[in-house]
Amino acid sequence: MRFLETAKDPQEQIRAALTAGSPADDDAVEQTVREIIARVRSEGDAALLDLGRRFDFPGLESIPVPPERIRHALESIPRDLRAALEHAATNIREFHEQEKAESWVSTRGSTVMGQLVRPIPSVGLYVPGGRAAYPSTVLMTAIPAAVAGVRELCVATPCGQEGEIPESILAACAISGVSRVFRMGGAQAIAAFAFGTESVPRVDKVAGPGNRFVNCAKRLLFGHVGIDSLAGPSEVLVIADETANPQWVAADLIAQAEHGGDSRSILVTWRREVAEAVAKAVDKQLPQEPRSVHIRESLDSYGVILLTAGPDEAVHWTNICAPEHLQVWVERPQEWIGRLVNAGAIFVGPYSPVPIGDYVAGPSHTLPTGTAARFSSALGVAEFQKRTSLIWYGPQELTRDADAAVTIAEAEGLPAHARAITLRGKDGQT
Repeated sequence: MRFLETAKDPQEQIRAALTAGSPADDDAVEQTVREIIARVRSEGDAALLDLGRRFDFPGLESIPVPPERIRHALESIPRDLRAALEHAATNIREFHEQEKAESWVSTRGSTVMGQLVRPIPSVGLYVPGGRAAYPSTVLMTAIPAAVAGVRELCVATPCGQEGEIPESILAACAISGVSRVFRMGGAQAIAAFAFGTESVPRVDKVAGPGNRFVNCAKRLLFGHVGIDSLAGPSEVLVIADETANPQWVAADLIAQAEHGGDSRSILVTWRREVAEAVAKAVDKQLPQEPRSVHIRESLDSYGVILLTAGPDEAVHWTNICAPEHLQVWVERPQEWIGRLVNAGAIFVGPYSPVPIGDYVAGPSHTLPTGTAARFSSALGVAEFQKRTSLIWYGPQELTRDADAAVTIAEAEGLPAHARAITLRGKDGQT
């Protein structure tokens, strides 16, 4: 891990190290994705099958998963896994029920103003797969959509080496209320949801994490279809003082690096002894990890230990980093939470490790990455709802507001706007 000190190292160098996961354009990726999108749009299922055979399974024969397979998966997985998924689903559902917005209406005289909150009719969820299975991502994306009231809930995920989607994924779909599942991954999955094919329905919005090809497709197809965010490599920042357990902090940094070589694990502290103890604990624990090669690649490339002059500097640099996951391991953490304004999710205290949030705590684990927590939020029910303003004037209220509206329209050089108001007459009659 790279060691930096605010007292010695230039601010530009520190900023670059803490924001290394920010999104960057890649012309080669974009060209490939544009070609994939064009093929799916013009060829439909034929393109999906060809690309699926090339990237996922050479013998791929169909895109949709039969509904009976989804139902059967719930009965075929191990009992302990089913119990764990159902336990997580309960927590996720209970959390997201609390954030569901409702329509409202208010009146002022005969004027009615309000906001109509309604579910997006159809959503396509992307669940990464292929070499690994992530049933937790199904739960964390599908359940908020179901709570919002989405009627048609579809999942796209790459098939495995044998051409099938893992039973754990299908079981999670059954638990979450997913209606249809498709064997497709990458940019082609996003394109299929955006335009529709012979077997894949066109949806109103796509959501869920993915690799750079998936994110590029989401960016290029926005407008044809709604998108949630462009989630990138996973990241954690741990703020620790002398009360932190170096062994546990090291384990948390290693756990985040396990996601892959481009994941970011960052420790921020103003205690040199804490920084040194955590670094030693990482070196000691790393050889014991089954995925130590991938973890070391991540820590060597993006791991950072930042020693600040004090707590205020720690807050400052944390807000600049705007991490996906922020762990606060300090004395009196409640005094810190209000100052830490840029983070996808905040995990407080020694008994709130990020993996508990990844799987069972309740809030969706699909979070803003690459400093996007400066301006965006965790995936939730709001992503699957749309809001329509309601404006209903009577004649007296039109008379009351007409002069102000006409004055503004004329100031903007839009006389037809003004005439649409004055035509009705100040007494509200034509």
